[in-house]
Amino acid sequence: MPGSAPPQSTTSPSAVDTPPGGRRRELGRPAAFAALAVVFVLFLAASSAPSPLYVVYQQEWHFSATTLTTVFAVYVLGMIAALLVLGALSDHLGRRPVLLSAVALEAGSMILFLTAQDVGVLMAARLVQGIATGAAMTALGAALGDLNPAHAPHRAGVVTGAAPTFGLGLGALGCGFLVEYGPHPTRLVYALLLAGLVVAGGVLAALPETSLRRPGAVRSLQPRLRVASHLRADLLGLVPILVASWALGGLYLSLGPSVAAGLFGLTSHVVGGLVVTLLTVPASLTALTLRGWPVGRTLAVGASLLLAGTAVALAGVEDHVLVLAALGTVIAGVGFGASALAGFGTLARIAAPAERGELLSVAFVISYVSFSVPAVIAGIAVTHAGLHETAVVYAATVAVLSALALLAQGLLAQRTAARRAAAPRTCPQA
Repeated sequence: MPGSAPPQSTTSPSAVDTPPGGRRRELGRPAAFAALAVVFVLFLAASSAPSPLYVVYQQEWHFSATTLTTVFAVYVLGMIAALLVLGALSDHLGRRPVLLSAVALEAGSMILFLTAQDVGVLMAARLVQGIATGAAMTALGAALGDLNPAHAPHRAGVVTGAAPTFGLGLGALGCGFLVEYGPHPTRLVYALLLAGLVVAGGVLAALPETSLRRPGAVRSLQPRLRVASHLRADLLGLVPILVASWALGGLYLSLGPSVAAGLFGLTSHVVGGLVVTLLTVPASLTALTLRGWPVGRTLAVGASLLLAGTAVALAGVEDHVLVLAALGTVIAGVGFGASALAGFGTLARIAAPAERGELLSVAFVISYVSFSVPAVIAGIAVTHAGLHETAVVYAATVAVLSALALLAQGLLAQRTAARRAAAPRTCPQA
């Protein structure tokens, strides 16, 4: 039921995966929940780590802004393909096998990054990374929902909403520092991430299995976007805010460092990472701060601040006022965090364990299509129209989308209030 605590798995983990020779050592539920949250952050940190390096690759390999955003889009293409094909797989095979496979794929992408000498290998690395991240995200979100403690019904939703934005900011800023001050700027960050993935694989091997294996795994691989009928209205109500917030994220992850360098003359790689962090860290802190708020209010605040922050940042770009652009980014980041909390928090709570992977898969597809398609169009536009004009049009479009999301939330709130007002009159007639 909407608003209720996540259904707890009734499966005994040891009954699912106990080896014939004896019981496998497993993490306790609180430790497993914490480990999943850390792995969630690790995957998203790895996904944003290349962002400050795009400028370096562009200088070394002499490719255009269109190629740059194509590299960005290849990652999202792999992720969306994985969400469509593998999104429901953990509902059939179990969370742990899918997560371990995703970690192995992610480690393979790090090896490709480490050995990349041209843009072709870079694209291959991003494609493999996208597949790994897409496979991991739905399984991670579903496993967090399975392990959510009964005394804290919002916790899984908070982590699912905050971990992606926190990981994106951590990866971009950390990579920026390593590129600016560390040795081997295009290698060191990937070596460190590879080491982290090895540790993550060892931890996940001790994860208790929370989803009983059930038939239909092969059938679940057919690409589809399916949502149980009783969940569709809730998902549709979240679509406008998901599109607006993740389209803004796509702008910052793909072109943010280029805007800082090209329009404001800030060539430090740390600044390139900081551009992303100014958006994502306020987003994750907001998700933690507002976790007890009603969904309707949180969505309204998110849409309002996305609109206001994007408008302020746009004014800063137009007037070449760096402080104004930074302030707008922080405000928009707060709106991003509120939107992510209300969106993914709602989905994590309303779905039963057997529906959770599939529902999150659809939500992530919507988010990452919004994240990537506008960014690719912007990359093409930069090549033909210029960076300034593209940034202004993109930001204005996000502002319009935020206004539409705010309008949609207002209409949804009115409809909900009308339905509740009508309920007492119709109940006696039942």
